Amino acid sequence: MKPNIEVKQLLDDESKHLEKLHAIVEETIKSEQLIVQNLLNPPIEEITEGQAISDKVAKFGGSWKFIIIFAVILTVWIIFNTVMITKYRFDPYPFILMNLVLSCIAALQAPIIMMSQNRQEEKDRKRSENDYLINLKAEMQIRSLQQKMDLLLEEQIRTLIDSHTKQIYLLNEINNKLERLSKK
Repeated sequence: MKPNIEVKQLLDDESKHLEKLHAIVEETIKSEQLIVQNLLNPPIEEITEGQAISDKVAKFGGSWKFIIIFAVILTVWIIFNTVMITKYRFDPYPFILMNLVLSCIAALQAPIIMMSQNRQEEKDRKRSENDYLINLKAEMQIRSLQQKMDLLLEEQIRTLIDSHTKQIYLLNEINNKLERLSKK
């Protein structure tokens, strides 16, 4: 082979190799666009007025502020109805009205907190879907890198085999020339 033809062949091989790499990159970008679009533009969450109220009630009902205010009100209620003159007591011992109020609060607060927990569960589900999409994107990037590495290794092996073949060819030519010179 002539040196010009060899150089041209190497350049052609290199351009084919670059085209393969560009194709892998383009394929990866196209695959990731949908995932990135979903992550950057999540669907807008529409909250009804009832859901907003249940979130606020659950947030307040599960706070120290609620516990402290509730404990203070119960303590004042008990002290007032125990210490005051019989005429001003509105709920004498055994505090039946207080038990009724506590039961009503618990009966109303429980389903409201359950609604809020259901909404939180939905938020957690959406968050886990986003995590899945992020993991999927990372997996696609790893696969793309693996394809690129495989392609590079394949090209390196091909280049090594070609250079080895050329070296053997040159060694054979040198050997033939040496044999001809030794016969003379």
